[in-house]
Amino acid sequence: MARPDKAAAVAEVADKFRESNAAVLTEYRGLTVAQLKELRRSLSGNATYAVVKNTLTSIAAKDAGIDAFEADLKGPSAIAFVTGDPVEAAKGLRDFAKANPALVIKGGVLDGKPLTAAEITKLADLESREVLLAKTVGAMKAKLYQAAYAFTAKPAQAARVIDALRQKQESEAAAA
Repeated sequence: MARPDKAAAVAEVADKFRESNAAVLTEYRGLTVAQLKELRRSLSGNATYAVVKNTLTSIAAKDAGIDAFEADLKGPSAIAFVTGDPVEAAKGLRDFAKANPALVIKGGVLDGKPLTAAEITKLADLESREVLLAKTVGAMKAKLYQAAYAFTAKPAQAARVIDALRQKQESEAAAA
């Protein structure tokens, strides 16, 4: 029979998996408490970073329907539970890992799909959601301007030809 404290810990981690839209598994061996505090602070807007026990996390992940971490739950593990923008959280982890090589990104899960460490790095290389939306809107606006120009180009050209003919007739009439 499982101890009540372990059952509560499993339930808590399983709830975090269900509530978050992404999770990133890391190994923090060699990081100081101050560095972990700095990492938590840098992720505070988009994610929570928690040190976890591997066996309890494995059980909690299975309860939440996640199989992505089974092979990577070895050594000292911590998980970033992402509730905000996954791109921003991935950028925060990537930047912290560059500055502190002791942090190793093992893998993750995004909307129920497993991610490798390389895929998390690719996710971090994406621009933020707001920038991508702005670029999309800008491209749509450019297409609308092109369409408006295409619809007005022929009538404007015809008006210029008619005006040129009128000016030519007036100059011929004035010369005669």
